Amino acid sequence: MQVHDLLTDAVEASRTLQAVSGETTATILENVAQTLLENTPLILEANAKDLAAMSPDDPKFDRLKLTPERIAGIAADMRSVASLPYPVGNVLSNELRPNGMSVRKVSVPFGVIGIIYEARPNVTCDVFALCLRSGNACVLKGGSDAYYSNMALVTIIRWILAKYWVNPAVCTLLPADRASATALLNASGLVDLIIPRGSSELISFVRSNSKIPVIETGAGICHTYFDKGADRDKGRAIIHNAKTRRVSVCNALDCLLVHRERLEDLPYICADLAESQVVIYADNAAYEALEGHYPSSLLQHALPESYGTEFLDYKMSLRTVADINEAIAHISRYGSRHSECIISESLDMIRLFEQAIDAACVYANVSTAFTDGAQFGMGSEIGISTQKLHARGPMSLNELVTYKYIIEGSGQVRPS
Repeated sequence: MQVHDLLTDAVEASRTLQAVSGETTATILENVAQTLLENTPLILEANAKDLAAMSPDDPKFDRLKLTPERIAGIAADMRSVASLPYPVGNVLSNELRPNGMSVRKVSVPFGVIGIIYEARPNVTCDVFALCLRSGNACVLKGGSDAYYSNMALVTIIRWILAKYWVNPAVCTLLPADRASATALLNASGLVDLIIPRGSSELISFVRSNSKIPVIETGAGICHTYFDKGADRDKGRAIIHNAKTRRVSVCNALDCLLVHRERLEDLPYICADLAESQVVIYADNAAYEALEGHYPSSLLQHALPESYGTEFLDYKMSLRTVADINEAIAHISRYGSRHSECIISESLDMIRLFEQAIDAACVYANVSTAFTDGAQFGMGSEIGISTQKLHARGPMSLNELVTYKYIIEGSGQVRPS
């Protein structure tokens, strides 16, 4: 089928989805989750075909890779979404005007949501679960790197949709070629919203070329500031976790800022990073503090491009700052407004950081690895919005509905 025909089918499916109850959507998600688990070998076989075409050294490899544990996690997130309150049809406000006219503000689905993403097959399931539960049809434009994985997942999803007499086009997977992305971005009148998930290059391309409203899920250039009053044990654990838990995700640490009066603590703070083979690009002061205490093969002098880079790898930059104001200035210049952290025992410094940092998620003494819909109690997420209109931070069910006004009366007319 042509992309236009696929999108037209998705529009029709989104209309029929309005007749499907919240209870039924929850039941469908429970059944899809169970079927994913039962078909783990089939999914892994498809995923192996995709992995065979990618170098293990590619930063995308870890994102692409599925394991029985990761499939179990996908199923668990889907069940979590199923358990969340149904977000459609909620009365957000209800006002009776002096003339007897009632005005209700009611939550409704967007309709058709298009997602353009790279080699992350888990996104396929997360997006479907969130869109179905919020009454939206989803159009998925995955990367060619995950072609077989996405096909296997969508096939399973459509099995269950058909079982419950729901139009399978509510989950539509487009061909993996670039022409499909172009067609999707130009599908004005068919698609209501576009959400890109992936690299800064992908997001920039979507933003520049879409004729449809876009919610940006920005790249994560994440910082942690180790303050003068920081606890070094907390710092060591938080920094290591933020950098190495999963280096290929958007909430991974990219740049560590250290107060100049705590440089002597750097060898201790970075000891676990050395064990994890993390390459550090350090400014002169930090380099001198680490030299002889950090493996020479992993310690390099920072270059201008070391800052403002999303590494997606076992690499990070390190800069010395004079005080919290210099740290805030650095983050304001190089950050992507995603997730930023301060490590400090000073409540005054924490409050200043929280107020001054312009980011979707601001942490104090907590690893940025927690920027995730599931960790925020949202079941899963469709992306991390770094913009300020409509949604910001992890986007889940409540961010996938808009609203309309319903006005009722008894014959009222407006005076001339």
